[in-house]
Amino acid sequence: MNNPPAALDPAAAQEFPCNNCGAKVNYDAGTQAMKCPYCGTQQAVPVQQYHPAAGGGREIPIEEGLRLAQRGFGTPVTQISCNDCGASVNVTPGEQTAKCAFCGSDKVLSQESAGTAIRPESMVPFKVDKANANRTFEDWLGSLWFRPNDLKKMAKLQEMGGVYIPFWTFDAWVRSNWTADAGYYYYETEYYRDSEGNSQSRQVQRTEWRFASGWRNDFFDDVLVCASKGLPQNLVAKFQTFDTKQLTPYQPQFLAGWRAESYAIDLMPAFNSAQESMAQTQQGRCASDVPGDTHRNLNVQNQLSNVTFKHVLLPIWIAAYRYNGKPYQFLVNGQTGEVVGLAPWSFWKIFFACLAVVALSVGGYFIYDYTQQRRPQPPPPAAVVATVTAPPVKVPVASPPVITPPKATTTTPPKTTPVPTSTGIKPKTTTH
Repeated sequence: MNNPPAALDPAAAQEFPCNNCGAKVNYDAGTQAMKCPYCGTQQAVPVQQYHPAAGGGREIPIEEGLRLAQRGFGTPVTQISCNDCGASVNVTPGEQTAKCAFCGSDKVLSQESAGTAIRPESMVPFKVDKANANRTFEDWLGSLWFRPNDLKKMAKLQEMGGVYIPFWTFDAWVRSNWTADAGYYYYETEYYRDSEGNSQSRQVQRTEWRFASGWRNDFFDDVLVCASKGLPQNLVAKFQTFDTKQLTPYQPQFLAGWRAESYAIDLMPAFNSAQESMAQTQQGRCASDVPGDTHRNLNVQNQLSNVTFKHVLLPIWIAAYRYNGKPYQFLVNGQTGEVVGLAPWSFWKIFFACLAVVALSVGGYFIYDYTQQRRPQPPPPAAVVATVTAPPVKVPVASPPVITPPKATTTTPPKTTPVPTSTGIKPKTTTH
């Protein structure tokens, strides 16, 4: 896997003439061969084969990378630098380039390539041709919502440009030693009084913390780090379908008629990014190794060994356009056809869409209220006369009269004045 690189021909000016008419041939993505633009003659690209143990390309030890790596593209190229986004694209000599392939800026500068950059070790040739890429771009724009009207018109004016984008890939074994507090749940019964003063009980979750430690050893294969300066990293990161197992040895013929960006992120800064990606992955793996129900204070120490790298070129179709002075990109994976892109939003379309939603909601409410008022009302229910039967009145029975026996009346006889007889005087009688 770590054999020294095979000797290559000097990076002299290489021409790829047509076997039929002698004109200059270019690599054709549709036929996967060199094709003459004049007579249509096709010629196979002489592809070198890797040793099966090399997998997707020859790996170079990171410690010897700068010494073993070859320089330049192996064919004469002209470098086009953009003053706006800073990207540097290498084109075939004599190609007239008026705009940047990444941001659409016309502020570009053409100069001869110094040829000191690390030569790509491997590459994936284009497999999606330009016609399919253009069709995909138009379909993508047509499927967008709330975009400016003139954006679709602009799509017809845009041309997809195929560019080989520089990537670094890294392989490594990573041993991770970790320590953490493992938490185990248990439950206790808690008693309390509710708002009414009644005694209640409930189960309360508690955590018992125990010290835990462990280690694991994992292999990382082809961790990709984009070395482009012209493409936004967050946009390139959305590509998930690059198959690095299909990497082929780099051949200058694959660049004939195509553009290739020079890497803007050097080897060691790219390796630092790869280490951060590996560490983030190991953090999650070690977290899943901690026993118990939860954990805290996880500390992971990583040690890398057998680190190797490759400088590779991956194919991407790019449609770069500017809208209101802001650059936007649409990308098509030149290997699988996967698409990602950015497009401007239309403020007025979003505003009127929200206004329409509010109007429909208000209108729907009034229509519902109107139909409820116009709906014939059901007749009132018939009055029900309730007959209430009073309980029988208890008539008190008259008690028999109590006959009180009359009181005995004592008649006092008139008091008579006795007439004295002894004197012989007659009583005086008064006549009225």
